[in-house]
Amino acid sequence: MALKVSKGKADELFNFTPMIDVVFNLLLFFMVAARFAQEEREVPVQLPSASEARPLTATPTELFVNVNQVGQIFAGNREVTPAELDTYLQQAAVNNPANQTVIIRADKRVPFDHVVTVMNACNKAKLFDYKITSANEE
Repeated sequence: MALKVSKGKADELFNFTPMIDVVFNLLLFFMVAARFAQEEREVPVQLPSASEARPLTATPTELFVNVNQVGQIFAGNREVTPAELDTYLQQAAVNNPANQTVIIRADKRVPFDHVVTVMNACNKAKLFDYKITSANEE
């Protein structure tokens, strides 16, 4: 008994036409977009100068404020009162107004009122970029 082997038809082959169309459209899009970006840089513009401009620090500075189990607040590796914390954070805001970050590390057993005290001190000093950290579960 002879086994009949059928040969595939040309219609069964993968059609590359849609893929080629997509590639050409993407190529055309990026060529046009690059052209517009280059033209925007070629526009002659005289930028104003500022005599009082000062460069800000490039990297953000992180301040760590720790709150232990009994609610004692530590900033700069020393214990501070809420009033001293206000002064400490206001000074930090003056030194680095744009990039100052406060990291609040509170013991999980501390009442949240103590954490709110630190958050209020940050808001009073206009340091709105503060984070409350937690330990990773293992």
